[in-house]
Amino acid sequence: MTETMTVPAMPDNPYLLLTPGPLSTTKRVKAAMLKDWCTWDREYNDLVQDIRGRLVRLATTEADRYTAVLMQGSGTFVVESVIGSAIPADGKLAVLINGAYGERIAQMAERLRIPTVRIALGETTPADAAALETVLAAQPDITHVAVVHTETTTGMRNPLEDIARTAKKHGKTLIADAMSSFGGIAIDVSALGIDFLISSSNKCIQGVPGFGFVIAKTEELAACAGRARSISLDLYDQWDTMERQQGKWRFTSPTHVVHAFHEALLELEDEGGIAKRQQRYENNQRLLVRGMEELGFQALLPASCQSPIITSFVYPAHPQFAFAEFYARMKLEGFVLYPGKISSADTFRIGNIGDVHADDIGRLLEAVGRNRFWL
Repeated sequence: MTETMTVPAMPDNPYLLLTPGPLSTTKRVKAAMLKDWCTWDREYNDLVQDIRGRLVRLATTEADRYTAVLMQGSGTFVVESVIGSAIPADGKLAVLINGAYGERIAQMAERLRIPTVRIALGETTPADAAALETVLAAQPDITHVAVVHTETTTGMRNPLEDIARTAKKHGKTLIADAMSSFGGIAIDVSALGIDFLISSSNKCIQGVPGFGFVIAKTEELAACAGRARSISLDLYDQWDTMERQQGKWRFTSPTHVVHAFHEALLELEDEGGIAKRQQRYENNQRLLVRGMEELGFQALLPASCQSPIITSFVYPAHPQFAFAEFYARMKLEGFVLYPGKISSADTFRIGNIGDVHADDIGRLLEAVGRNRFWL
């Protein structure tokens, strides 16, 4: 195992981020950013190569068939790099939409003038393989299918396995936005036939914001040469440079963020890998919902389609409840919550990924109980 760094003394954060990312990180991860690095240095590029290899091994046992490429920017930048690079000029995309992030994929494709079929399902309905089957049967010219694994708009966990099975049955290239799930929910890209899986440094790997990554079938990524509709978001060129120059990025990379991410990968390994992290997240989420229900709150989604990443709660049916005041009170208690994002109900969200543990959920619930000012 790679040697981990000594963590220097540093102050505690004044609050815990109960969001879907950026999220609360450990002092060990923060400490990795306290040194400056050169993008051309061999030690740094070797670190990038190690990250790429670790990501592929987290996603599949068939590492010889897959590769990983890192891309500067937020998760949205990386999603757009895939949409703009993977789909050829004569391609056509079907997008399953049940939240803001599926909608954003469709907007990207349409802005890039890619023919796009929206399979809109409503904000509280899981992505439907049967609906996809109907569309693919009726429109065989569709070449690519995109789905968001966990829609943090609501906390929905979409049935990725069913969607993948249907897409592959029709021979389509599958793009999985696993932004909020990879590293926190086990995903076997080779078993599912995923061609492009997208995630970010500041989600379940528990790093900090600054870049995203794509785990892709090598042959699919190699076929993307010359397709990109952007220079800076050319996924193939980024990958080709990293391959030929052994970890070199085309443009200035977020060196501090990369080092923090590498430390976060080591931390994930020390925790016991994705299975153990998923177990912690699921336990956090169960404790959260049980405790909030005992305090009079109602979860928006049924447990059958709820992810362990973030949970939406319906506003209490009381005229004195105001989320802004509730938010401010909870921040003073040391917890940052997340506003709601759907149009069909007034909700707020509580995430439980990052450096969040069962005792943190317990402290949160005690604080909520003290701050029900509307009762």
